Amino acid sequence: MVLALASSAAAANGQRLYASCAACHGTNGAGAGNALPVLAGQPKDALVASMRAFKTGARPATIMHQISKGYTDKQIEEIAVYLSRQKP
Repeated sequence: MVLALASSAAAANGQRLYASCAACHGTNGAGAGNALPVLAGQPKDALVASMRAFKTGARPATIMHQISKGYTDKQIEEIAVYLSRQKP
């Protein structure tokens, strides 16, 4: 029960943190055009791995290197929990 509450809190905080991402990635991660991938419904671990790769510079990007550096590892996890629960 405690884990479920913690997970719900993480998703709620992730939704708040994701708000700044919506301009490019669409509401709830559903996409905003053909240029960027749909994030909604992707596995949490894959989302976390992508953000960490952007943060370290291991994954090529235009602006995501700078954006990802603004999030802590915990915040990245929370955003990933939120997005993984969204419908694509």
